[in-house]
Amino acid sequence: MTFQFPAALTIAGSDPSGGAGIQMDLKTFAKTGVWGMAVITALTAQNAAQVTGSWPMDPEMVREQIITVLEDLTPGAIKTGMLSNTGIIKAVEETVPKDVPLVIDPVMISTSGYRLLNDDAICDICERLIPLAHLITPNIPEAEIISQMKIASDEDVILAGSKIMDLGAKQVLIKGGHGKGDDAIDYLIMKEGNISFRHTRLPYDVHGSGCCLSAAITGYIAHGFDDISCCKKAKDLVTFGIRHAYEGKNKHKMINP
Repeated sequence: MTFQFPAALTIAGSDPSGGAGIQMDLKTFAKTGVWGMAVITALTAQNAAQVTGSWPMDPEMVREQIITVLEDLTPGAIKTGMLSNTGIIKAVEETVPKDVPLVIDPVMISTSGYRLLNDDAICDICERLIPLAHLITPNIPEAEIISQMKIASDEDVILAGSKIMDLGAKQVLIKGGHGKGDDAIDYLIMKEGNISFRHTRLPYDVHGSGCCLSAAITGYIAHGFDDISCCKKAKDLVTFGIRHAYEGKNKHKMINP
């Protein structure tokens, strides 16, 4: 199959509310101008407020989805989201092409606190997938789990990123949404140095922002932008979306107090 624009593949769970997971990834791919492909790893029962259930796909079903879709079209970049268990992680490791940039969003716990990945699977992500990663995009709690250290300062963020790179990742983007202060700061940790992306923090809890950010980065990588530009453009896109939602919510309150 031939397209006039690049393609990207997401390997992640389904969110029936449309705010995260596969559904958000495909919306974001479209926003970045890439053809979106999707391999489903799990079905969930969730809405914007909570996850009430999760049912992982059989690993062989995940494997067959990846093999079959890649026979038809080679994406310019691939991202992973919710992978659920060791069997699915192994299926992904064994089937994704090693010459296509891989963005890992290490989804472990939902925004509402629902556990999406067991301890064995966390170890497998560290051992099997992170060494393949072009970029990994943990939030602060995920970075603490992967790096096995507490993050309490900007210096800790950089150190945790370095520890994650020691596992084999080419670079690490630690998201600042769980941080404190007036600004939300994402840190891109690379061998060449570290770069921060800063935006004003809005008092608004967002469902699926991490999925959106990693999908946007994946889309921009597929376009061929350099890694710093990909992260900056993705951060700007997500920030615009959050600000738009926040301002729209407040406007609705003013009209309907």
